[in-house]
Amino acid sequence: MLKYVLIGMGFMLLFEGLLYFFFPQKMKDMMKTIENMEVEKIKTIATIACIIGACLIYFTIKSY
Repeated sequence: MLKYVLIGMGFMLLFEGLLYFFFPQKMKDMMKTIENMEVEKIKTIATIACIIGACLIYFTIKSY
């Protein structure tokens, strides 16, 4: 099980790193946009992302 967690974290870091590599200026602009957002809106977006991630994990594990 730990193997899959480490693989998942590796893919996450890979994709995030690729975004910063290929689109550095857009990522800086996005950080400026996030800086101006309300805290509650950021929490809402993060909660939705966590729910989607948990569903992906659950349904992937359930199907295998």
